[in-house]
Amino acid sequence: MAEGDKSSNVMRQLKIDKLVINCCVGESGDRLTRAAKVLEQLTDKKPVYSKARYTVRSFGIRRNEKISVHVTVRGFKAQEILDRALKVKEYELKKVNFCDTGCFGFGINEHIDLGLKYDPSTGIFGMDFFVILIRPGYRVSRRKCKPAKVGRGHKVTKQDSMNWFQQKYEGIIL
Repeated sequence: MAEGDKSSNVMRQLKIDKLVINCCVGESGDRLTRAAKVLEQLTDKKPVYSKARYTVRSFGIRRNEKISVHVTVRGFKAQEILDRALKVKEYELKKVNFCDTGCFGFGINEHIDLGLKYDPSTGIFGMDFFVILIRPGYRVSRRKCKPAKVGRGHKVTKQDSMNWFQQKYEGIIL
């Protein structure tokens, strides 16, 4: 197979493995449960609470205190939510947003920009979106029986993910 022919190969096409949405409140209690409610409205999935790794007195958080919520979305729902989030960012991302492993992430300041109704009792929350891209065949490294390594040429690179973003969403990289 010729070098220029790689783009037409079905096994080289990128797809979204998962979308992780994180909402860090920085404190436990009522604000955290309201943030969890917002994530549940957005994704129709039950969010998971994350704990602080260590105490930071200046921020007023203690070790093992619940300070954020996150949810993982896969499949069509992930694409749908990503479309809405990128529309908020006007399909513009910085080069710094892209990771060496082919993932990318960005944040939004207000959840109401995603199309959710504003509720005064809930308030407004910002959230971070992190997208993990894979190619078909990545299961080889994750399976239980006879796992193997994914070859260097088959791994997703930073440039691959940037090209995918520009082609799929006609995005602009600043």
